[in-house]
Formats: sequence, structure tokens, C-alpha cells
Amino acid sequence: MHKDVVSYFLELIAIDSESRNERAMADRLKADLESLGATVSEDDCQTSTGGNAGNLYALIPGRIRKKPILFCAHLDTVKPGNGIKASITNGVIHSDGTTILGGDDKSGIAEIITGIREVLAEGGDHAPIEVLLTVSEEVGLLGAKHFDKSRLQAALGYALDAHRVGSLVVGAPAQNTLRITIKGKSAHAGVEPEKGINAIRVASEAIASMPLGRIDHETTTNIGIISGGTAKNIIPDSVVLHGEARSHSLPKLDQVCRDIHRSVETAVNRHHYDFGAASFEWDCETEYQSFYIDAEQPVVELAQRALNKVGIKIESGRGGGGSDANIINASGLPMIICGSGMNKVHTVEEDLLVSELYQGTALVAELIRQYSAG
Repeated sequence: MHKDVVSYFLELIAIDSESRNERAMADRLKADLESLGATVSEDDCQTSTGGNAGNLYALIPGRIRKKPILFCAHLDTVKPGNGIKASITNGVIHSDGTTILGGDDKSGIAEIITGIREVLAEGGDHAPIEVLLTVSEEVGLLGAKHFDKSRLQAALGYALDAHRVGSLVVGAPAQNTLRITIKGKSAHAGVEPEKGINAIRVASEAIASMPLGRIDHETTTNIGIISGGTAKNIIPDSVVLHGEARSHSLPKLDQVCRDIHRSVETAVNRHHYDFGAASFEWDCETEYQSFYIDAEQPVVELAQRALNKVGIKIESGRGGGGSDANIINASGLPMIICGSGMNKVHTVEEDLLVSELYQGTALVAELIRQYSAG
């Protein structure tokens, strides 16, 4: 394994690992962690995620008697993430424009492994170190959800899965996933349209009255997928809406979901006729819980101390997305999210500064030093 984080990162992004196809990455990282003296195990969560690899859990023993410090990242990428061809221009790493770069989250992985290697190479005493590398994060945090969190021994943890190095995400929203099926009545669109109930029209009326977008500073909603209809000359009798709602406030999340439900119910009730009536099915599932960790907590104070030590500007706040940190925090282990340098993620314009890889590595190493000395 390369000692230089840039070379290592370039090797990792060349390994295909779209969600549910992380086998090659898991094999590579298992070997790399074992080369650091870690005891590594892989669970069988692929039986639940539908993938071809499980989560990797590693423990590196320390000579300082205290609970471990935990680092977390995910092995998978979004699509298009196969056949990545990266190059460096003026200190910026980018793909050839046909794929993502894979900085989400291979920048985090590279910085974790390289930072640990640097500390071990120093030969000094350090606390035990845990590493959790999850699968299928990009498709619903599936690896973290199915990982046995009781295995974690750490006092605190850091997920390297955000943007600029120096950013600390100390809170994230809860998310509900919505699946709404609106049912109408089919009929021939040219011969007897008055005998049909157009499910797409009913759905459109419902969507038009839904609270969508940014509701307030901590709440958002979206309808992202609409599917229905079989032919242009048939009144559609069914349409399915897929959406989500997020909020840092559970009461607000509950309320906005009730408001969306009311919009659907009102639209459906307008389409009751002698020959039939519209109806709907409602499915609202909690994907993950919110978390917030205040600045006085040890996990935040340690990160601030480490960033100050290596001279990196701190930006702390709440984020708008979910991550493995939501799942880990829900298990009772405090974890915040640290930036790893990723930029324009989930697009083919994704890039990453070489300097950020070095800064992220320095942060990981300093977190271990500061925790061990604290």
C-alpha cells in the first residue's frame, strides 16, 4: 500500500464499487487494514442488502488503556462509477467527465488509512483504533443499518463523509420515505373518457397543493419519482409517487407528512362519482433518526482541538443529508461527520483538491494523537 495519500486515493477510485458491488474494494481494504496490524472481520449483511460484500470492521490495538476512537467511511459509490479515469490538473483531481470521481467516499477511506499509518509509523503509544467501512450507504445506509452496532467499543467516532476539510457536521435530519399510490378508473380515452378517473390528474392536483421544497430552515420535502399509465389512449387507473421528507425536528417532520397526506386525501375526495371513486394507499417509512451534538461534547471538542493543532479553519454546523453517522448516533455512540475534500459529488463534474487529501490525512492522525494524549 502506498504511503502517499494521493497515490493511494488514485488506486482506490480505480476500483469499481458502485452500490451492491463492493467486493473488490472490500478485499483491497481488508488487506490494507491487516497490513496495519488490524484484526479485520466482514459481516454477512449482503444477505439483506442484496450486494456482494459485507461491512468491514477492524480493530487496531493500542498501548494506552482507554476505549477506542472510531473512524467510519463507506465503500460504495453512486453511478456512473465504473471505469473511472482520473487525472490531476493544477492540483485538482478530476475524472474524464464520463463518470464520477469517487471522492465520496474514497477520499475519506484514503485519509483514514493513511492517517492511521502515519501514527503507527511514529512508533509512539496510542489508544486503540476502530475502523468501520460500510457497504450500500448510497442506497439507504443499508450497511450501517444491518451492522451489529454492539460490536463497537469506541468512546466517540468520526465519519469522514462531507465536503471541505475543516467542516464539522454536528447534526443531521431525520428522513421519512413516502410511497403514495393513487388509484383511479381506466377507460378508453377517445371513446368514453367520461367513464374514467384519471389517476395522473388526481396525483397532479395533490402534488400542486403539497408543501414541497424548503419548508423552513430545518425541514425539506420532495416528490422525486412519478410513474403510472400504460398507453396514451387509456385513462390511467394508477400512479405511484415516490418522495421524502426531512427535518431536524421530529414534530415538524410529523406535521409536514400529515400535510402531504392531507393534500392527497383532499385531491382524491374531489373525484367521487356515481360510476366510481378515486382512492389512495399511503406508506410512510422512517429511514433514519436525526442527531445533534453540541459544541461542549468531547467528540466535537476533540475535533476542534485537532483542527486547530494542524492549522485548518473550522466550520461547524448542521447538515441536510443523512449518513452512517445517523445510524451510529442512534445506537448511542456519539459521532460527527468530518469533511474529506469531496466536491460536486454525485455528478460527473466531481473533483477534489490534492491539498485537501493531505489536510484530511493530517486531521485523522491528529485526532488519534489528541485522543490518545487526552
